[in-house]
Amino acid sequence: MLNLDQIWKQGLLWNSVGDWAVALVVFLAVLIGLFAIRRIFRARRRKWSESGQSVPLAFDLTSQLVEKTSRLFIWSVALYCAIEQLTLPDSNHIAHRINHGVDIVITLVFWYQAARWATATLRYAMGQRRRSVLGQEAALAGSMEIILFVAGAVIWALALLLALDNMGVAIRPLLAGLGIGGIAVALAVQAVLGDLLASMSIAMDKPFVIGDLLSVDTLTGTVEYIGVKSTRIRSITGEQIVVANSDITKSRIRNFGRMSERRVSFEIPVIHDTPVATLRAIPAVLRSVIEAAPRARFVRCNLLNLTETALRYEVVYFVRAPELAVYVEVQHGIMIAMMEKLRELRVQFPTPTQVPMPVLAPTQNPRN
Repeated sequence: MLNLDQIWKQGLLWNSVGDWAVALVVFLAVLIGLFAIRRIFRARRRKWSESGQSVPLAFDLTSQLVEKTSRLFIWSVALYCAIEQLTLPDSNHIAHRINHGVDIVITLVFWYQAARWATATLRYAMGQRRRSVLGQEAALAGSMEIILFVAGAVIWALALLLALDNMGVAIRPLLAGLGIGGIAVALAVQAVLGDLLASMSIAMDKPFVIGDLLSVDTLTGTVEYIGVKSTRIRSITGEQIVVANSDITKSRIRNFGRMSERRVSFEIPVIHDTPVATLRAIPAVLRSVIEAAPRARFVRCNLLNLTETALRYEVVYFVRAPELAVYVEVQHGIMIAMMEKLRELRVQFPTPTQVPMPVLAPTQNPRN
């Protein structure tokens, strides 16, 4: 009967039973340890969040990277550490193929995880930038997806090339072939590439952001989403309109969302029989009304036109807010106050004359 020492030294698949036992212990220790570390980070972050304390940036970034660590990577690291405890002879064909296959799997998993970490780091940095720069959240929110798409494509492409290089694949001929094929693909999808470049231009130059009220050619609406290929605008009539980024960058854009204030200009007609003293008093009265209104800045009020039907005053002022709701509310209050003051001055407005329709006499039959 074999004793424990003999069992421990018993050969099994190019290694002893003891070597396999040590490999199993290492595998379980690394696997349990990595999962425990992830759970510790989660618990610590949850504790700080529930207590209302600010999470340090270094710990916050590390915890984000830990959250982005896939289970496949953890299992692969544990498997790699266990295999390092074993000896697989290269002289044996089966052992060599197993060793080579494990190396390929571990290499692919490593660069896959590295790409995930790089993408998570980029997303975290952009989120910190958005929170640190006040007043530009809408701009960064609109360009974030575009930047992440382009940067993510570059990161994953580099990860794939590095993985192939580590596996012994000659990437120079592959890059040359991709260059030739890329030209053909670019010619085939030049419209899509045009929209992609236009989206990058929007992300960098920021001619508009989410929430801005735009007027593009005959379209007027509010920007709801800025994507890689198109921009979605909610029209003032309610429907959503999808515009290609290349089309919108080629158009003349009127961005009402960048206004600091709104200009208001209108005319007030009065009858010709209005006394001169009243005509002189009207500008001062209307100025006092506008200056008394909240969020309004008076510019001028002058008698500009003398027409056949009326004497016409032009009133110009600014509403110190770009929002349409504020403009309408201020305009409503000013109009009501103006009507009260003009009625106190007994100012009369011309009434439109009605031209009577001509009555056509019945035509006579020349034969009668």
